[in-house]
Amino acid sequence: MDKAELFIEALIFSSEQSIRLEEIAYCLQSVFERDFLLNEVAKNLANIQEKYSSDNFAIELVRVNNGYQFLTKKDFHPVISLLQAQRSKKKLSQAAMETLAIIAYKQPVTKTDVEQIRGVNCDYSIQKLLEKDLIVISGKSEAVGKPILYSTSPMFMDYFGINSITELPHIKDFAADTSSIGNIAE
Repeated sequence: MDKAELFIEALIFSSEQSIRLEEIAYCLQSVFERDFLLNEVAKNLANIQEKYSSDNFAIELVRVNNGYQFLTKKDFHPVISLLQAQRSKKKLSQAAMETLAIIAYKQPVTKTDVEQIRGVNCDYSIQKLLEKDLIVISGKSEAVGKPILYSTSPMFMDYFGINSITELPHIKDFAADTSSIGNIAE
């Protein structure tokens, strides 16, 4: 095994969120005091992915949010779910999930926009989502008063295991057909 691969494994393992190819190359350049081309790092990552694809490991190297992260293989999700159920204190409330969904699908969005959709005050939910790093302040609106705009964060991508907002389910997939009134004619 290439010594650089061990350093790459250590970087990915120690990172709390996915780590990008460029970040890995930068760290390796500092350690080895030589340039690391991105395709060289990509080749090392492919070797690591192949190594962890073996049934001898409970984890695998996965590309998430345009970076790399070690995740538990799907076969072990039931036991991990049990652990997470015990630690469910960090679980998002229904109000926070609704607020997060609105922000994810409408981003960038103001708090007023979210409140108009939900029909209730969202101060607490937005504060909790900011504390959990699931959303970020992404700027200010050009509207009167220049309200703050909110968007999802890279942690949101990691949390839901997606690379892009485009991977979210389409809203039409959730909506029932309510365009008809009464019983369907025979």
